[in-house]
Amino acid sequence: MKKRYKIIMISFLVILLAMVRFFENQLFYDPLLEFYEADYLHNSFPYFETGKLFANVLLRYLINTIISLGILYVTFFDKNILEFSVYLYSIFFVICFTAFVFLIFEIESENFLALFYVRRFLIHPILVLILMPAFYYYRRKNVHEIKS
Repeated sequence: MKKRYKIIMISFLVILLAMVRFFENQLFYDPLLEFYEADYLHNSFPYFETGKLFANVLLRYLINTIISLGILYVTFFDKNILEFSVYLYSIFFVICFTAFVFLIFEIESENFLALFYVRRFLIHPILVLILMPAFYYYRRKNVHEIKS
């Protein structure tokens, strides 16, 4: 794929990620958004529909994951990297979603910050920011080993 098309595709996918973030209030049910925007340490935990909240967190994670995997694939154009990323995203989801569920059901004021960060890892495409430089370094290292 030509470099210019890669840049256009990656830019488009990054814009999609930004749109998910920009329209989060309209697209997803998440009463925790307003809770954490306010003075959450002094407010009571909001009422929410558990199933609806979990489904929307899952949906948002899936949307961000699909777009992020698209970015990784267009960037490196390597099915092995894509497959490895799918495994990482799956493992990451199981661990974080389990922690999220536990924190939701066992919420106390001292857990508000832990819930905030676990939720943030689930609803924002943070993993792609970690994987991009890691795969880039991996690729560069392999190219230098082959030349040596």
